[in-house]
Amino acid sequence: MTTFQRARSEEQRAVRREAILETAAAMLAEMPVADLSLNELSRRVGLAKSNVLKYFESREAVLLELLDTEMRDWTRQLEDALGVPASGESVDARVRRLVETVVATLASRPMFCALVSAQASVLEHNISTDVALRFKRAAIAGYRDLVRVLLGTLPELGEDGAGRFIAAASMLIGAIWAHANPASAILAVYDRDPELAALRMEFAADLQETLEIHLRGLLAGPA
Repeated sequence: MTTFQRARSEEQRAVRREAILETAAAMLAEMPVADLSLNELSRRVGLAKSNVLKYFESREAVLLELLDTEMRDWTRQLEDALGVPASGESVDARVRRLVETVVATLASRPMFCALVSAQASVLEHNISTDVALRFKRAAIAGYRDLVRVLLGTLPELGEDGAGRFIAAASMLIGAIWAHANPASAILAVYDRDPELAALRMEFAADLQETLEIHLRGLLAGPA
Protein backbone atom coordinates (compact mmCIF):
# COMPACT_ATOMS: atom_id res chain seq x y z
CA MET A 1 0.00 0.00 0.00
CA THR A 2 1.27 3.50 -0.89
CA THR A 3 0.42 6.52 1.26
CA PHE A 4 0.05 9.74 -0.72
CA GLN A 5 0.43 13.31 0.38
CA ARG A 6 -2.21 15.79 -0.71
CA ALA A 7 -2.11 16.47 -4.45
CA ARG A 8 -1.35 20.15 -5.06
CA SER A 9 -1.04 20.29 -8.86
CA GLU A 10 -2.74 18.85 -11.92
CA GLU A 11 0.30 16.65 -12.50
CA GLN A 12 0.01 15.22 -8.99
CA ARG A 13 -3.73 14.69 -9.46
CA ALA A 14 -3.00 12.79 -12.67
CA VAL A 15 -0.54 10.58 -10.77
CA ARG A 16 -3.22 9.84 -8.15
CA ARG A 17 -5.79 8.94 -10.81
CA GLU A 18 -3.34 6.63 -12.53
CA ALA A 19 -2.47 4.96 -9.22
CA ILE A 20 -6.16 4.31 -8.56
CA LEU A 21 -6.63 2.81 -12.02
CA GLU A 22 -3.51 0.66 -11.78
CA THR A 23 -4.57 -0.63 -8.36
CA ALA A 24 -8.05 -1.48 -9.64
CA ALA A 25 -6.53 -3.35 -12.59
CA ALA A 26 -4.28 -5.33 -10.23
CA MET A 27 -7.29 -6.23 -8.09
CA LEU A 28 -9.18 -7.51 -11.13
CA ALA A 29 -6.34 -9.95 -11.73
CA GLU A 30 -7.23 -11.47 -8.33
CA MET A 31 -11.01 -11.21 -8.13
CA PRO A 32 -14.18 -10.86 -10.22
CA VAL A 33 -15.61 -7.42 -10.95
CA ALA A 34 -18.42 -7.97 -8.44
CA ASP A 35 -15.93 -8.42 -5.57
CA LEU A 36 -13.97 -5.21 -6.17
CA SER A 37 -15.11 -2.75 -3.49
CA LEU A 38 -14.33 0.92 -3.13
CA ASN A 39 -13.26 0.34 0.48
CA GLU A 40 -10.63 -2.24 -0.51
CA LEU A 41 -9.52 -0.18 -3.49
CA SER A 42 -9.00 2.83 -1.19
CA ARG A 43 -7.04 0.74 1.31
CA ARG A 44 -4.74 -0.68 -1.34
CA VAL A 45 -4.08 2.63 -3.05
CA GLY A 46 -3.32 4.32 0.28
CA LEU A 47 -6.05 6.97 0.22
CA ALA A 48 -9.13 7.50 2.32
CA LYS A 49 -12.34 6.51 0.55
CA SER A 50 -13.41 10.17 0.61
CA ASN A 51 -10.22 11.10 -1.23
CA VAL A 52 -10.68 8.41 -3.89
CA LEU A 53 -14.14 9.88 -4.49
CA LYS A 54 -12.50 13.21 -5.32
CA TYR A 55 -10.96 11.53 -8.37
CA PHE A 56 -13.73 9.11 -9.33
CA GLU A 57 -17.33 9.53 -8.26
CA SER A 58 -17.89 5.78 -7.74
CA ARG A 59 -16.39 2.34 -8.10
CA GLU A 60 -18.24 2.04 -11.43
CA ALA A 61 -16.62 5.22 -12.73
CA VAL A 62 -13.19 3.72 -12.05
CA LEU A 63 -14.10 0.53 -13.87
CA LEU A 64 -15.60 2.36 -16.86
CA GLU A 65 -12.36 4.26 -17.33
CA LEU A 66 -10.46 0.97 -17.18
CA LEU A 67 -12.84 -0.46 -19.78
CA ASP A 68 -12.22 2.48 -22.11
CA THR A 69 -8.46 2.06 -21.78
CA GLU A 70 -8.69 -1.68 -22.34
CA MET A 71 -10.86 -1.18 -25.42
CA ARG A 72 -8.35 1.17 -27.02
CA ASP A 73 -5.44 -1.11 -26.16
CA TRP A 74 -7.24 -4.17 -27.54
CA THR A 75 -8.09 -2.40 -30.80
CA ARG A 76 -4.42 -1.52 -31.31
CA GLN A 77 -3.41 -5.10 -30.47
CA LEU A 78 -5.97 -6.47 -32.93
CA GLU A 79 -4.79 -4.16 -35.70
CA ASP A 80 -1.15 -5.12 -35.15
CA ALA A 81 -2.00 -8.83 -35.06
CA LEU A 82 -4.07 -8.70 -38.26
CA GLY A 83 -1.44 -6.86 -40.26
CA VAL A 84 -1.96 -6.31 -43.97
CA PRO A 85 -3.88 -9.01 -45.88
CA ALA A 86 -1.70 -11.02 -48.25
CA SER A 87 -2.23 -10.29 -51.93
CA GLY A 88 -4.87 -12.61 -53.32
CA GLU A 89 -5.97 -13.91 -49.91
CA SER A 90 -9.50 -15.26 -50.32
CA VAL A 91 -12.53 -13.94 -48.48
CA ASP A 92 -12.90 -17.32 -46.78
CA ALA A 93 -9.31 -17.22 -45.52
CA ARG A 94 -9.71 -13.64 -44.30
CA VAL A 95 -12.91 -14.48 -42.44
CA ARG A 96 -11.19 -17.32 -40.60
CA ARG A 97 -8.12 -15.23 -39.86
CA LEU A 98 -10.17 -12.28 -38.63
CA VAL A 99 -12.26 -14.38 -36.27
CA GLU A 100 -9.27 -16.35 -35.00
CA THR A 101 -7.37 -13.13 -34.32
CA VAL A 102 -10.30 -11.44 -32.61
CA VAL A 103 -10.77 -14.43 -30.31
CA ALA A 104 -7.06 -14.95 -29.59
CA THR A 105 -6.50 -11.31 -28.67
CA LEU A 106 -9.63 -11.25 -26.50
CA ALA A 107 -8.60 -14.45 -24.72
CA SER A 108 -5.29 -12.79 -23.86
CA ARG A 109 -7.15 -9.96 -22.09
CA PRO A 110 -9.33 -11.51 -19.36
CA MET A 111 -9.83 -8.21 -17.53
CA PHE A 112 -11.24 -6.63 -20.68
CA CYS A 113 -13.63 -9.53 -21.23
CA ALA A 114 -14.78 -9.39 -17.60
CA LEU A 115 -15.44 -5.66 -17.85
CA VAL A 116 -17.37 -6.08 -21.12
CA SER A 117 -19.42 -8.78 -19.41
CA ALA A 118 -20.33 -6.39 -16.58
CA GLN A 119 -20.76 -3.21 -18.63
CA ALA A 120 -24.52 -2.91 -19.14
CA SER A 121 -25.67 -4.67 -15.98
CA VAL A 122 -23.18 -3.21 -13.49
CA LEU A 123 -20.73 -0.58 -14.74
CA GLU A 124 -23.27 1.74 -16.33
CA HIS A 125 -25.15 2.06 -13.02
CA ASN A 126 -24.30 4.35 -10.07
CA ILE A 127 -22.76 6.98 -12.36
CA SER A 128 -23.72 10.54 -13.18
CA THR A 129 -24.87 11.78 -16.57
CA ASP A 130 -21.50 13.52 -17.03
CA VAL A 131 -19.55 10.28 -16.50
CA ALA A 132 -21.94 8.40 -18.76
CA LEU A 133 -21.56 11.04 -21.48
CA ARG A 134 -17.75 10.92 -21.34
CA PHE A 135 -17.77 7.14 -21.51
CA LYS A 136 -20.20 6.95 -24.43
CA ARG A 137 -18.29 9.61 -26.38
CA ALA A 138 -15.09 7.61 -25.87
CA ALA A 139 -16.98 4.44 -26.84
CA ILE A 140 -18.18 5.88 -30.16
CA ALA A 141 -14.64 6.95 -31.01
CA GLY A 142 -13.45 3.42 -30.17
CA TYR A 143 -16.25 1.97 -32.28
CA ARG A 144 -15.12 3.96 -35.32
CA ASP A 145 -11.54 2.80 -34.85
CA LEU A 146 -12.70 -0.81 -34.64
CA VAL A 147 -14.81 -0.47 -37.79
CA ARG A 148 -11.71 0.83 -39.59
CA VAL A 149 -9.63 -2.13 -38.36
CA LEU A 150 -12.24 -4.70 -39.42
CA LEU A 151 -12.63 -3.18 -42.87
CA GLY A 152 -8.84 -3.23 -43.30
CA THR A 153 -9.04 -7.03 -43.37
CA LEU A 154 -12.57 -7.57 -44.68
CA PRO A 155 -13.76 -4.56 -46.73
CA GLU A 156 -16.55 -6.72 -48.17
CA LEU A 157 -18.42 -6.22 -44.88
CA GLY A 158 -19.01 -2.52 -45.48
CA GLU A 159 -19.48 -0.08 -42.60
CA ASP A 160 -22.98 -1.31 -41.83
CA GLY A 161 -21.87 -4.94 -41.70
CA ALA A 162 -18.86 -4.07 -39.55
CA GLY A 163 -21.14 -2.23 -37.15
CA ARG A 164 -23.51 -5.18 -36.94
CA PHE A 165 -20.59 -7.52 -36.30
CA ILE A 166 -19.29 -5.30 -33.48
CA ALA A 167 -22.73 -5.11 -31.85
CA ALA A 168 -23.18 -8.88 -31.94
CA ALA A 169 -19.60 -9.53 -30.83
CA SER A 170 -20.01 -7.22 -27.82
CA MET A 171 -23.03 -9.14 -26.59
CA LEU A 172 -21.46 -12.52 -27.30
CA ILE A 173 -18.20 -11.67 -25.54
CA GLY A 174 -20.04 -10.65 -22.40
CA ALA A 175 -22.47 -13.56 -22.37
CA ILE A 176 -19.97 -16.29 -23.22
CA TRP A 177 -17.37 -14.94 -20.79
CA ALA A 178 -19.89 -15.00 -17.94
CA HIS A 179 -20.96 -18.57 -18.71
CA ALA A 180 -17.39 -19.77 -19.26
CA ASN A 181 -16.32 -18.34 -15.88
CA PRO A 182 -19.12 -19.38 -13.51
CA ALA A 183 -19.16 -19.31 -9.72
CA SER A 184 -17.20 -21.96 -7.83
CA ALA A 185 -20.36 -23.90 -6.94
CA ILE A 186 -21.22 -24.30 -10.63
CA LEU A 187 -17.68 -25.42 -11.45
CA ALA A 188 -17.91 -27.99 -8.67
CA VAL A 189 -21.18 -29.30 -10.12
CA TYR A 190 -19.59 -29.75 -13.56
CA ASP A 191 -16.66 -31.62 -12.03
CA ARG A 192 -18.95 -33.84 -9.95
CA ASP A 193 -21.37 -34.82 -12.72
CA PRO A 194 -19.84 -35.42 -16.19
CA GLU A 195 -23.32 -35.65 -17.71
CA LEU A 196 -23.60 -31.90 -17.24
CA ALA A 197 -20.60 -31.24 -19.48
CA ALA A 198 -22.88 -30.14 -22.33
CA LEU A 199 -23.85 -27.09 -20.27
CA ARG A 200 -20.27 -25.96 -19.79
CA MET A 201 -18.92 -23.27 -22.14
CA GLU A 202 -15.34 -22.72 -23.29
CA PHE A 203 -14.73 -19.06 -24.02
CA ALA A 204 -12.40 -19.22 -27.02
CA ALA A 205 -13.95 -22.23 -28.77
CA ASP A 206 -17.57 -21.15 -28.33
CA LEU A 207 -16.90 -17.51 -29.19
CA GLN A 208 -14.96 -18.44 -32.32
CA GLU A 209 -17.68 -20.74 -33.62
CA THR A 210 -20.46 -18.24 -32.97
CA LEU A 211 -18.61 -15.22 -34.38
CA GLU A 212 -17.66 -17.06 -37.55
CA ILE A 213 -21.26 -18.15 -38.17
CA HIS A 214 -22.46 -14.58 -37.64
CA LEU A 215 -19.76 -13.05 -39.83
CA ARG A 216 -20.44 -15.42 -42.72
CA GLY A 217 -24.14 -14.65 -42.40
CA LEU A 218 -23.45 -10.93 -42.68
CA LEU A 219 -21.35 -11.47 -45.80
CA ALA A 220 -24.05 -13.64 -47.37
CA GLY A 221 -26.62 -10.87 -46.89
CA PRO A 222 -30.41 -11.30 -46.51
CA ALA A 223 -31.76 -14.72 -47.40
